[in-house]
Amino acid sequence: MRTGAFDELVPDVLGEPYLAETISLPPDEEGPVVATLVVRRAAQPTSKAVLHVHGFCDYFFQTPYAEWWNERGYDFYAVDLRKYGRSLRPHQTPNYVTDLRQHFPDIDAAFDRVTERDRHDHVVLSAHSTGGLIASLWANERKPRIAGMALNSPWLDMQGGRLVQGLGTSVIKQVGARQPTRQIPRTVDGVYGRSLHVDHDGEWMFNTDWKPLDSFPVTFGWLRAIRLGHDELHRGLEVGCPVLVLSSTGTKWPKAMGQEAHDYDIVLEVPQIRQWATALGSHVTYVAIEGARHDVVLSREGPRKKAYAELDRWLTTYVG
Repeated sequence: MRTGAFDELVPDVLGEPYLAETISLPPDEEGPVVATLVVRRAAQPTSKAVLHVHGFCDYFFQTPYAEWWNERGYDFYAVDLRKYGRSLRPHQTPNYVTDLRQHFPDIDAAFDRVTERDRHDHVVLSAHSTGGLIASLWANERKPRIAGMALNSPWLDMQGGRLVQGLGTSVIKQVGARQPTRQIPRTVDGVYGRSLHVDHDGEWMFNTDWKPLDSFPVTFGWLRAIRLGHDELHRGLEVGCPVLVLSSTGTKWPKAMGQEAHDYDIVLEVPQIRQWATALGSHVTYVAIEGARHDVVLSREGPRKKAYAELDRWLTTYVG
């Protein structure tokens, strides 16, 4: 694939042994563009690797997830896509693209680093939420040689009733094509972010400049790109490898912090994930984890252990 120029590896913001390298990519309408590849290597040299893609208003910080893969003999890589996390630059609109394929060169370059430069011939693609949609579309189009795909609460449809999915989507597509940078009015209560962050009701430390508790603004152009991606997925994909889809058992919409904020997906609708999981390809395993959050690997200890047990079972049975 050979897209993007790499800088040298330097210690990552997470601290060693996490290292990071910047990928310089062709500029877009806002100016210079980069992606960032983070790596944590296994204890022994290995030909196995994981490449992880984060979700919306997100970046890679889930270090226990990386270490879990390391313990199983995989080098772990995570790409912060353009305009997210480590790759966000002052001149850029956070998270903004008008076509999800604008992220394909980011993943192309990261995958090239993992396979051609670092010589891994057994690669598992991992992704969360919006990253699950992007990674699935990328795998369907690029047809890379991957051993498996592990998706954590992938965003496979628009949450909301028929009005939102029908008339609402029509408006989004029309306005998004004409006024892509126009922001969509919305109210974000910040419950999900506070349920995760260690300074509030969670146990995880993350940079709130890169992952704000009340999210980033959403534009019509970006949401149009998401809905077009959903349309493509709903027509059916073939990612060409065994797929694992993990999610919570259900969705709740709490307006304030409480038990529901910790025990359910409070971002996406789980029935939609369950409904569309089989659209990813011909070999899909779906597992619902009771008590899991939207980001399953950031759930409380009990559900988190169950999620890792299911991931291990799938890896051993279909991938390893």
